[in-house]
Amino acid sequence: MKGKTACADLDQSKVDQFVERLLSDSATVMHGLLCYVGDRLGIFSAMAKLDTFTLDQLAAATKLNQRYLQEWLGSMVAAKYVDYDASKKTYCFPKEHALPLADDSFPYFFGGIFQQIAALAKVTPQVAESFKTGKGVKQDQYSADLFEGIERTSGSWYKNQLIQNWLPTMPDVIQKLQAGAKVCDVGCGCGQAAIVLAKAFPKSEVLGFDNHDGSLERAKQNATTSGAGGNLKFQVIDCTKLPSQQFDLITAFDVIHDSVAPVDLLKSIQQALKDDGTFLMVEMNVSNDVAENISDMGKLLYSISTLYCMTTSLAEGGAGIGALMGESKARELAIQAGFREFRRLPIEDPFSALYELKP
Repeated sequence: MKGKTACADLDQSKVDQFVERLLSDSATVMHGLLCYVGDRLGIFSAMAKLDTFTLDQLAAATKLNQRYLQEWLGSMVAAKYVDYDASKKTYCFPKEHALPLADDSFPYFFGGIFQQIAALAKVTPQVAESFKTGKGVKQDQYSADLFEGIERTSGSWYKNQLIQNWLPTMPDVIQKLQAGAKVCDVGCGCGQAAIVLAKAFPKSEVLGFDNHDGSLERAKQNATTSGAGGNLKFQVIDCTKLPSQQFDLITAFDVIHDSVAPVDLLKSIQQALKDDGTFLMVEMNVSNDVAENISDMGKLLYSISTLYCMTTSLAEGGAGIGALMGESKARELAIQAGFREFRRLPIEDPFSALYELKP
């Protein structure tokens, strides 16, 4: 893609390369919205059940309008998500592509990400206004799509990682949970982590606390659907005012960086633990130095942070830390809150960093 520039001292090849990059990024944004359509309407799931297929066959399988499917498939072929045989006019959805696009049990399923993209696009104009005022967009101004998308994204992590890989790095905690412990999941959202814990450790009492009514209603529905037992309860509560010295284990999954008052929240967690209790803090596996986040992951997370994490905190007059606080900031907050021990757990995960804190 060539274009002449007015300034003679510019490197034309660098201009051309950057224009190509802009085209690629713009195409990715638009294509992501069609991926949301494919996920929402079950097109990815339908293709995953077919081998080689024609447009007619996909229309029959999905009961969707053929003309729309044809245009949608064009985007999927152009993006190399779907293979196309021009001579036979047939399509093929590779099994390797179906895993992250159609299988919500896969650890790195992306359906929830596409759902978040569509939801965040709706509030982008409001976030843009916040650049002028320094305020923010309140949580209740986001659609249910966002919270369901977050649930679907993180839910696959908890189902595949929490019991299998994360908790075994804290054997003393496992022993307590097996014997029967009192557990609190702070900022539990739609309840996926709390449900996993309650089902894995039926002798333990698990409480899910959050201040968002809509998420807790969904959490209760999820608990019923999952078959979780009577050892799990959800409650609307201000988590900066937790009951004192009640819990053997408190968890917070990608919550602290969103908090309006992170130090107050951590102080509340610290005093809510028993003397020998443990706080498991899970945050994004990133740095607080932008120079170390120059990657697709950094691009994704800075965008989500601006459009949700940071702005919802600032909307309440909060700290507005954002999603990319990194280990050094997490440690700093823990010290301010009075925790005596802070340890990063030996977990290699592309998305999550886990910290074990002791009161």
